[in-house]
Amino acid sequence: MMKEHLNSVMYEARHSAIRQFSNLAKATPGCVMLTLGEPDFDTPEEVKAEVSKAFENHETHYIANNGSPELRRRIAEFENEKNGHHYTEENVIVTAGAEEGVFIALFGILNPGDEVIAPVPAFMVYEEITKMCRGKFVPLDTTDNGFQIDPERLESLITERTRAIVLNTPNNPTGCVLNRASLDAVYEAVKDRDIFVIADDVYQQLVYTDDCHSIAEYEGLGDKLILVQSFSKPYAMTGWRMGYMCMDADIRERFELIHQFMITSTPAPFQRAALKALDADTSGFLETYRKRRSFMLKRLAEIGLEVTEPEGAFYVFPSIRKFGLTSAEFCNRMIKEVKLAATPGFAFGADDFIRLTYCYSDGELEEGMKRLEEFVRKLEKEGQG
Repeated sequence: MMKEHLNSVMYEARHSAIRQFSNLAKATPGCVMLTLGEPDFDTPEEVKAEVSKAFENHETHYIANNGSPELRRRIAEFENEKNGHHYTEENVIVTAGAEEGVFIALFGILNPGDEVIAPVPAFMVYEEITKMCRGKFVPLDTTDNGFQIDPERLESLITERTRAIVLNTPNNPTGCVLNRASLDAVYEAVKDRDIFVIADDVYQQLVYTDDCHSIAEYEGLGDKLILVQSFSKPYAMTGWRMGYMCMDADIRERFELIHQFMITSTPAPFQRAALKALDADTSGFLETYRKRRSFMLKRLAEIGLEVTEPEGAFYVFPSIRKFGLTSAEFCNRMIKEVKLAATPGFAFGADDFIRLTYCYSDGELEEGMKRLEEFVRKLEKEGQG
């Protein structure tokens, strides 16, 4: 069998539980699905219109590997305004979404056996890419600390093989924002060490507080900082697969080789659209998410599920610990018994929780929470919880 001759790393890789439970929901007639982080809004019209202009101008040929100079300059300006950097187009690579950026960063950093620390709960892509790069993923548990980083715990995980710390704030799956103490802990841990910090900031424009900060704001990181961003979430452009990464120019000169041989470049017609998106007004999206968040928190309180209030993104991450079920058991039963799909917490390294996404329509959320309550009451009658 030829599959026995595949790269051995492929036998350690896992399929996305988010996709698995979404597919199970799709195969269940009448199932309400609150699994995918997929905005229910359409991409803004003015952004879509730019693609037509690109076609009219015959912009369908090869472009610079790292993206059009105009787009890279605007990205640099955007990040400078937001985080106080001094980026130019020479610091930017336009990527096929944020996941390519994370892959480039980890592939570019890691040698076999090197270690990557990430606070968990965390998006599973960090662990899976680390393993594909023959590195070791080191989870930093935050579940007993309000999803914040404990400095002593972080310090205890750092070894001579630690090469990177990955931060995602606001966080997927919790929606929580890392506070100043957490960010300071990371900065203090790396400032005198040769450790990169990968800032996965894809939800930084979807926040409900004025006190949201990024590790990318810390000027003292210098060439240790690798910033990863995406157009997917804030601009409802998930299917466009457009993102970018910013870093020191010397690092970019190496990383662009990985990007070049992975995808050559992102689609030429989408460069104009991404440029337009950076100036789009998405405040309406945010206000809708804010209202939906309030609804979800109100219903979870009524149902009796403990949850840490999210300050960003569009997820809630309630605890199911009291029911004595694994998150997979809970979510499988919920699909079968009340036709509601959520993502089990084991997918994010936290088995006592489930993730519910509120970037769905108000009607779907109302029906979904009705079914969640029905399922919880059923478990309580069975003597669980």
